[in-house]
Amino acid sequence: MEFRNDVNMLTREELIKIYIDEFEASPERKLMTKGEKYYIAENDILNRKMYRYEDEQPVEDETKTNNKLSHGFMHTLVDDKVNYLLLKPITLTCEDETYLDRVQDVLGRRFQKRLSQLGNEASNKGIAWLHVYINGDGEFKMLRIPSEQVIPLWEDSDHENLQALIRYYNVETYEGREKKYNTKVEYWTSETVDYYVLQDGVVIIDAEKYLDDDYEGHFKIDDKPANWGRIPFIYFKNNDFELPDLQFVKTLVDDYDKTRSDASNDIEDIKNYIMALVGYGGESLSDFMRDLSYYRAVKLDADENARLDKIETTVNIDAAEKHYQQLKKDIFDFGQGVDKSSDKLGNSPSGIALKFIYSGLDLKCNALEGWFKWGFEELMRFVDIYLGITKQQVSDKDVEITFNRDIAINESQTITDCQNSLGVISHRTIIANHPYVEDVDEEVKRIEEENKSQETPMLGEENGEEEEDE
Repeated sequence: MEFRNDVNMLTREELIKIYIDEFEASPERKLMTKGEKYYIAENDILNRKMYRYEDEQPVEDETKTNNKLSHGFMHTLVDDKVNYLLLKPITLTCEDETYLDRVQDVLGRRFQKRLSQLGNEASNKGIAWLHVYINGDGEFKMLRIPSEQVIPLWEDSDHENLQALIRYYNVETYEGREKKYNTKVEYWTSETVDYYVLQDGVVIIDAEKYLDDDYEGHFKIDDKPANWGRIPFIYFKNNDFELPDLQFVKTLVDDYDKTRSDASNDIEDIKNYIMALVGYGGESLSDFMRDLSYYRAVKLDADENARLDKIETTVNIDAAEKHYQQLKKDIFDFGQGVDKSSDKLGNSPSGIALKFIYSGLDLKCNALEGWFKWGFEELMRFVDIYLGITKQQVSDKDVEITFNRDIAINESQTITDCQNSLGVISHRTIIANHPYVEDVDEEVKRIEEENKSQETPMLGEENGEEEEDE
């Protein structure tokens, strides 16, 4: 959402309310919540209703079979993408190793997990937000903020520079025994944060927040207000358009859910035949079908002409199966995922074949990786500010982040390639690409220690004894 100067005549509280209302009704926020729902397999098919027509008007019919098969394609696509890019530990490098140690201490041991959370959030909602802050103990902390709670006010059309940011969220409270929800609102700038509440459709100052503390800045140092000098929210985009992965496959997933659910209904309703009621003057057709489904029998009139005929119908199973398979292929193709049930992965494919199979996933991860490196650069600015606040040495050397993708490989072929590369490329590069090595530095250290030690004695050479020739 872009900052609009044409509405600056309004009070800040009125302006905030306008932005919240616009964001609540925006397709961007609706897509965020939809992306999260599809990730946990709460697809639209679960809301499907069945209808019958009365007087040419649709009327909901709860007696009809209504199987709702929700398929977790998005859970698979998103998890595969995030694990592919962010499962293996990242590598941080810097020419100033002492400075790098300080940075790693500030980021903490859970930083890798935080990146995975941001990857999941960005994939499902198009953009993820990381809030950096200094807690009461003076420690550097990071918190992932749900994207549907954040309204960025951009300075530019490329959505790269923030002018301000609004966060709003519900807080659960109790009045006596009654549970209630209050909407808290925060308005962040590069120097301040103001706290509000949304009551009866009006944004007002959160008086309770200001009773005990003076919130002039972002945090306090030695009981004095201080600020970051920049808005302490870092964005991690999924792609240039800030679109979730669901956007590209939703109609395909919905069609798969619908057709599979319809097939399940057909089987349950025994719709492979049609009943012809001749001379039957009994109950309504809906009652007839209900009795047939439940009792597997119906009662006919005593009329000698009354009978029940069965007209056989056929279902083209082959056509239905081809449709399901094509839909599934389309979902993985346009979702840029890897169908692990594919025959292409069944017979130890070569390295070249695996690269081709994973090419779509690679392209999708390239976009995510680019924006995550952008976010990491911004995070490092906050780390440097924190090191300065805590009077720790800051370096002018850049810290580089490398994402180590969890690439599927043909281990036998890779080991052979490593052996054939001896004398052609460095030992460290060979070690880094060996499938059995997880920590390159640790492996190099072990090899150096083995080379320094004496050769392992042969059997019969222990305790200084040498084998005698027979």
